[in-house]
Amino acid sequence: MVTKLKEAGMNTLIMEYEATFPFEKHPLIASRYAYTKEEIKDLVSFCGQQGIDVIPLQQSFGHVEYVLRNSRYAGQREDNKDFAQVCPSKEAENVALFTDLFTEMAAAHPSKYIHIGADETRLLGHCPICKARVEKEGVSKLYGEHIKLMCDIVIKLGKIPLMWADIALKYPDALQYLPKQVVFVDWNYGWKLDRFGDHEKLMKSGFEIWGAAALRSSPDNYNLTVWQKHFENIRDFLPAARKLGYKGMIMTSWSTSGIYSPSFESAYDLVDLYAVRRVYPITAFNMLTDAFLESMHTTKALDIDNFVVNYGVRNYGFDKTSALAFWKALKAAPYEVGTGKVIGPLSLQQLADSAAASAATIRSLMPKKNKAEYEHYILMADTRMQYLNFQMLEKEANGKDFRPAQIPAVTRQLAAIIESTKAINQRYIELNKDVFYPSELELDNESRLLKVQMLYDRLSKTR
Repeated sequence: MVTKLKEAGMNTLIMEYEATFPFEKHPLIASRYAYTKEEIKDLVSFCGQQGIDVIPLQQSFGHVEYVLRNSRYAGQREDNKDFAQVCPSKEAENVALFTDLFTEMAAAHPSKYIHIGADETRLLGHCPICKARVEKEGVSKLYGEHIKLMCDIVIKLGKIPLMWADIALKYPDALQYLPKQVVFVDWNYGWKLDRFGDHEKLMKSGFEIWGAAALRSSPDNYNLTVWQKHFENIRDFLPAARKLGYKGMIMTSWSTSGIYSPSFESAYDLVDLYAVRRVYPITAFNMLTDAFLESMHTTKALDIDNFVVNYGVRNYGFDKTSALAFWKALKAAPYEVGTGKVIGPLSLQQLADSAAASAATIRSLMPKKNKAEYEHYILMADTRMQYLNFQMLEKEANGKDFRPAQIPAVTRQLAAIIESTKAINQRYIELNKDVFYPSELELDNESRLLKVQMLYDRLSKTR
């Protein structure tokens, strides 16, 4: 990826380490997949040789489940059930913790920037102390004062603080508390500029602003990638950011939603946190990456259809007719399913039929080049088809008219899905084994089979 960025004229890689940074003073934060200090040194050094600045991102307000899950930091939680956010009223503890974390990150990264996160702080004013503060002084001051403390730590380390802009847009009065060195990153994954709040006020604030688009974001998951949405995000937001005078543009890529479901042993004894949504690996998204990189070198808006056709011709050796068929299949019926209903204009059967047709088209096309890359599209299409076939069986089993006589047929179909999913899972391992640890891939595969197996076991037991 670093080589690809260099060749495309990019100059920055932002690393949101989460629980993969090996903090020495806080060893419980690092997960079993954490990098070693030597690996980070090697990465940063290699990037530097390629002219790529590595900016570390350490969340310092919300999205710190991986820190607060440990009882050592329980006193800093805004809530004892939702571990997403530190309590901004625990000022001394927060300053001590994040001074340690930012200091270690600063020592490992020569970049002049540290990204402090600070997005999606959904629990502002939640605990009794913070609630009283909000009632007396308002949310903006609660948010702004905490962020100022975090920025002051970064500035004392000789760095410039980056932060996400969504909460400052929602509570623009918080801007008055922040040092002018702050750089805001306005993340926009395909919506109006004022979605989060007063965009005009941020623009007039005098702060430097960067933009951020997305390769992978909601509602993407294992079973759905909304390709059209991400291409349109690149097409629309990059020219808009240029026109607004933004000084930089980040392309984000989110492997989860950033929301976690906790598993408790007792009322307050956390066992583990599970990502609510996990997305297909970055290995399948070279085409979107190239669309972003190409768009960064022109003031024109991306011509999506033309880009995808040219990509198919150039990278897979398709003729234009095949490339168009590929693109049509890839973007067909990008709708979510919830409780047996399609979040869109189709019935579940129509959506499943569409997925089957798309999978058949993608499989029928024969790339002459980059066949391993193309296999990801086939696997994603097959995975989605299997998922929707299961959704139909689950809907049938939950129907008011479902009778015992129907159980044998449903269990046979579930058994067939389980067997075919095992084959899909093996393909998933083969395609991604050079990028992830085996246990990570096994976890993904277990997640894909869990609901199918549970329904099969429940119905089999009733026979």
